[in-house]
Amino acid sequence: MSESKLREQLCTLAKSLFDRGLTHGSTGNISARTEDGGLLVSPTGTSFGRLDPARLARFDAAGAHIGGDKPTKEMPLHAAFYDTRSTAGAVVHLHSCHSVALSMLDVDEDNFLPPLTPYGIMQLGRVKLLPFFLPGDPAMGEAVRGLAGKRSAVMLANHGPVVAGKDVEAACNAIEELEATAKLALMTRGMNARGLDAGQVQALVTKFNVEWDA
Repeated sequence: MSESKLREQLCTLAKSLFDRGLTHGSTGNISARTEDGGLLVSPTGTSFGRLDPARLARFDAAGAHIGGDKPTKEMPLHAAFYDTRSTAGAVVHLHSCHSVALSMLDVDEDNFLPPLTPYGIMQLGRVKLLPFFLPGDPAMGEAVRGLAGKRSAVMLANHGPVVAGKDVEAACNAIEELEATAKLALMTRGMNARGLDAGQVQALVTKFNVEWDA
């Protein structure tokens, strides 16, 4: 994909997320790998609903900021995924309501989302719940690096999810699945909901080659 088309796609998908209430105000950030190994990154303090393709922060393959506006303050978080996951072509971070609400409750920190539907497992694998960090704290990136590339998605407690995908569309689809599964978990919490059993989960992991056991 040409850089101009990638810029348009990034902004179009970000606006779709914003228009449907998956992030709000000037929250969230998004980035994508360019063909030359650089990055396009949403600027700091911008709204997903009003991103300008021409003003996206541009980094070269060496990590130098070479154009566009100042990038999001969460760059260490994005860089950690790109540096530890060779398959990462895009990273999306939202402040989506249901996933944040679920992060405030008693959940399995190593497997944040309960196995309720096939698609949460297929698109995300195990989601790691990370502790609370101040926004922009480089320690968030260090926490992701500590996972050694074994997770494509993490949940920042009291903050929001972060997902890496092979491209922008895949990352956006996966983070939407994370939010939808968190919503289902909240809707059915305390109701003795019938989720997927261990055998069904393993069958999905095997059939779709899901990163699960790490």
